[in-house]
Formats: sequence, C-alpha cells, structure tokens
Amino acid sequence: MAIGARFRGFPAEGMAFLRDLKQNNDREWFTPRKEIYENQVRGPMMELVSAVHAEMLRFAPAYVGEPKKCVYRVYRDTRFARDKTPYKTHIAASMWSNAIGKQGGAGFYFSVSPDEIDIGGGMYAPEPHTLLAVRQYIADNHKAFRKTIKGELWGESTARAPKGFDPEHPTIDLIRRKHYVLLSNPKPSIATTPKLLPEIVKTFESLTLFIEFLNRPLLRPAPQNRLE
Repeated sequence: MAIGARFRGFPAEGMAFLRDLKQNNDREWFTPRKEIYENQVRGPMMELVSAVHAEMLRFAPAYVGEPKKCVYRVYRDTRFARDKTPYKTHIAASMWSNAIGKQGGAGFYFSVSPDEIDIGGGMYAPEPHTLLAVRQYIADNHKAFRKTIKGELWGESTARAPKGFDPEHPTIDLIRRKHYVLLSNPKPSIATTPKLLPEIVKTFESLTLFIEFLNRPLLRPAPQNRLE
C-alpha cells in the first residue's frame, strides 16, 4: 500500500473552515461552529499524525508518541501578544524525543493551513543551558554537523560570537545561531490530497540525522558551563 493511501488529505470543508476563521476570528463565530472544526480539521489531523507515526517507526521510533499530545490546540496564547485574536488559523503538530521530553530538545514539526504548509524540524528558541550544550557540541563536532544540514537554516543569529566561544572558530556561523531549524514549504494545494502524507514523511526522514545530532549532547551529562 502506498503511503498516501493511508491519508487522503484534509477535507475541503476543513480548509474552508480555516479560511473562514481567518476572516471571523472571534468566539461568537467559532463557538457555534466548533463541531465543524473538530470533525473537519482536528479529526483529520489526528488521523494524519497517526499515519506519520506509523512511518516514523522505520526511521525515528524514539519520536513516536500519542497523537492527541502531538496536535496543538486551536486557542492562541494572547497574554503577551499584540494580536488578540483568540484562534489559530492553521493546525499544527510536533513530535519530540521521548528520552528528552516535549520542548526539551530538537523535534519534528508540521503545520497546515489553506495558505501555507510548513514541514520541518530542529530546535526553536531553546533554553540558555540547552543552547549552550548544543553550541559546545557543534563546536567540537562541526564537520559532522555540517553533513547533516540539508538546506538553509531558518532563523536569527547573534551579532557576535557568544561569550566563551572563539570568534575565529571555523564554524562560528553555526555557533552564533539562536535557532537550529530546517523548514520546507510545499504547495498548500496538496493539503487536500494524498500527496501531503508522503511529503511530510519524506521531509522528516531527511531531517532525522540533523535532529538526532542536536539531541545528542542533551542525552548525556551536561557539559561544564563555559560562562562560569
């Protein structure tokens, strides 16, 4: 059975719902239509995550968990945001290392909306101690790390070398990164087709060595803090 045969794509009604939500992002509109969201958006997303997990057992079994815990909620955290609209107009999921825990290291991620699909993985805005451990590991193993990078790293870098690192280090461009993320953006039109599942699986499989490298220093005793 082909991979795509296990997930036929999001219903057109689901994408239409997200498109309408973008134009009517308030509780008065969403609340009486919540059942549509559950049936046409979240339900299919759970099926998609389960299908992705089934494939990940081949190449990243340590990142397979419960689909319900992987799918993000529709509600936005507006406490510190300028945008006070209450709902996300996309649906997303992430898969993390079971040995490290959610948000503790690098993982896989994808999101779907009528306008954009993001498929990628890595480490976004890690805690300072986590970032330090990863930077030190990259500094000591930079040739191996470069071989895992397939594409262009996404996100910002610091203006200068972080404290404790040699500005002339041969891989200072990687050490200065604030995030370690690789991201692809296939055509959003595949969201409602069987092409979506194999596209996610193909991308995830290509990112596995990159993600496992980032997590390696987090699976061993913490390195000595160079800032002390």
